[in-house]
Amino acid sequence: MTKICAEIIGTMILIFLGNGVVANVILSKTKGHNKNGEWITIAMGWALAVFMGIIVSSPYSGSHLNPCVTISFAIVGRFDWNMVPFYIFSQLIGAMLGSILVWILYRDYLFETKEEHKILSVFVTTPSIKNFFSNFLSEVLSTFIFIFVSLYLTMEGNFFLNGKSHPIGLGSLGALIPSLVVLGIILSLGGNTGSAINPARDIGPRIIHSILPIPGKGKSNWDYAFIPVLGPIFGSVMASVLYLFLS
Repeated sequence: MTKICAEIIGTMILIFLGNGVVANVILSKTKGHNKNGEWITIAMGWALAVFMGIIVSSPYSGSHLNPCVTISFAIVGRFDWNMVPFYIFSQLIGAMLGSILVWILYRDYLFETKEEHKILSVFVTTPSIKNFFSNFLSEVLSTFIFIFVSLYLTMEGNFFLNGKSHPIGLGSLGALIPSLVVLGIILSLGGNTGSAINPARDIGPRIIHSILPIPGKGKSNWDYAFIPVLGPIFGSVMASVLYLFLS
């Protein structure tokens, strides 16, 4: 139960801060509303959201916060398959709770914003150009890089002194490493779809967008929803298989 709660809270923080920075940048009349440097602000905000979500949940659940991480760890033998459904469900719940918190905090500014696509972007990823093939490929490749690199991340090591091995680790600063990986992926590969690389990050907030009473919110674009769900899963499986092959 502790692990499940940690995944819920960690994912909630991830989405609250990640989608929160999007809301702060693109919604009308916010203090952070800024058309200049918008992309780098959002990318940095998401990286910091990953950092803080990992810090909170890592001691208890291993801070997956992402169904793709859970699935890939199970494929390579680092995680029990029996726990996979529980982790994925908790990540979905956490993402929905985080989206509700964003709505509560930015409710007045969602009302002031008239552009439907901006309101939707506070909750979910949207493609720059809607082309299902290229959008799907973008999510596959982005998640492939994210998972493949993540499987090689090492937070602990050893140093030798007087013939003896001593374990060393980064502690909480170890959360910076996956955060920087996310930052690099968003900056380099996010121009097409925004790089969801996390099915829970998209499907949970999309559900919340579809049911919340937001004036002028428009459609939730469910016809696109399979892209940020199936694309990352496919990419994570590819990365896991390649990792096993190389190992």
